[in-house]
Amino acid sequence: MKRIVALFSGEGTNLANIIEKIHHKHALITCAITNNPNAAGIAKARAAGIPVEVIDHTLFPSREAYDEALVQSIRDYNPDLVVLCGFMRILTPIFTSNIRSINLHPSLLPAFKGAKAIERSFESDEQVCGVSVHWVTDELDGGDIILQKSFTKNSSDTLEEFSAKIRQIEHEILPLSIIQLLKEL
Repeated sequence: MKRIVALFSGEGTNLANIIEKIHHKHALITCAITNNPNAAGIAKARAAGIPVEVIDHTLFPSREAYDEALVQSIRDYNPDLVVLCGFMRILTPIFTSNIRSINLHPSLLPAFKGAKAIERSFESDEQVCGVSVHWVTDELDGGDIILQKSFTKNSSDTLEEFSAKIRQIEHEILPLSIIQLLKEL
């Protein structure tokens, strides 16, 4: 069975989604790694019996030093694919040139790269919004698109309602992307 390492930083809702839809069905999530020792996703991974590594970025003198530790930890698990599911770190070439990984981003890239994409998309004049899964490269949110799904913005939606639509699409297209890629590996 193919092996995945998942990277996350917060609540772990996308991590929980791929645990439910992928783990032991299409691949094994051999480890979940977070940069945040207080991430709620830690409990979600542990509840599924998935080992968790906390590599706290605040304990490293630079992004490069952090990425070196992250790369070494990932290599220990020898994954077929690394999935960034809410991993809120800008990665350096130390990571991007050594680890083949995909990222989930809550906008229709190339629009709204980087942080606060949901809020920026919601506040924009764009009528069509959505979610992207893409390859991770040196360029922030700039790698080749694997899968996108869009929806038409409803002007009466609150930010909370808009965010819920984004999350629903994330939970749909991230597992689909993983399954598609694992078949190609």
